Amino acid sequence: MSVLSTAKSPVESAAESPCTDGQAVCEMMLRATGNEGLSAATQVIVTITLLIVLAMVARWFLHRMVDRLVRSAETPMVPNRLVRNGGLGRSVTQSPSDLAATTRRVQRAKTIGSLLKSVITGVLLAVGITMALSELGLNIAPVLASAGIVGLALGFGAQTLVKDFLSGIFMIFEDQYGVGDVIRVNDVQGTVEAVTLRVTRLRDGNGTVWYVRNGEILRVGNMSQNWARAVLDVTVSHEADVTRTREVLLDLAREMWRDDDFTGRIIEEPEVPGVEAISVEGVTVRLSVKTAPMEQWPVARALRERIKARFDAEGIVVPHTRYVEEPVAAE
Repeated sequence: MSVLSTAKSPVESAAESPCTDGQAVCEMMLRATGNEGLSAATQVIVTITLLIVLAMVARWFLHRMVDRLVRSAETPMVPNRLVRNGGLGRSVTQSPSDLAATTRRVQRAKTIGSLLKSVITGVLLAVGITMALSELGLNIAPVLASAGIVGLALGFGAQTLVKDFLSGIFMIFEDQYGVGDVIRVNDVQGTVEAVTLRVTRLRDGNGTVWYVRNGEILRVGNMSQNWARAVLDVTVSHEADVTRTREVLLDLAREMWRDDDFTGRIIEEPEVPGVEAISVEGVTVRLSVKTAPMEQWPVARALRERIKARFDAEGIVVPHTRYVEEPVAAE
């Protein structure tokens, strides 16, 4: 009778067991040792170890994905310079500006990759710690509620900041522009001096520094990416021979293209499409020269000087205003 009275039913044993459903490690330790405290502690240790391993595997996998994104970001969407081989057999090598652009792109891609890796590590660490505290029996509901309230408050209060950061990340990944580029943002044109995740700093031709938030940039024009073009509209008088004018412009532009001083700066044979406009002032003929990035302005200035000298030598008249002094009537 004493043995029967002291025996516990399966329901009572299950109710008093420290192991819950699915805790195979706890149940195995309980059967092996009969120590409830050791079984529960072993289950907690094994679960936390699995969480750490899973977090490390997830971190490794996500970091590999970031590395792939960084490698793809290091490669430009289009070649650094688009060059069509001319008929003169000119060979084009990579210029220092191209090397600088490549180096800049690699550095920025690695920077954003490091930032993403830090964010991934922080998120996984926060999730792992929260789950570990839950396994230790701590009540994490207040922690989650506090985090939700803080996140909601930051979301409302810093939505502009988040927009700036997201825009900055995409601009860096897509390499829309970088330090040293000449760009037009909204109504501001200038040279980029600094690019961060939040703002872009420009300096215009007058020396004024402009700070533009990345979230406010709706469109941007880059005048120094891959290649550029110097376009000159030359106006001559109505009496001038248009065919001869076109021949003179094309001849002097080709001479400049062959000049060793402009090797690598003019990257295609110049073109004279023809008459661009006819107005009261005269006939406008267009000259187009494809150049390396940032070279369109000095090439255009050099062309204007040579056009002025050649027109004077050829007798091609450029329209201008003449002031005629009226004779003073004798008293």
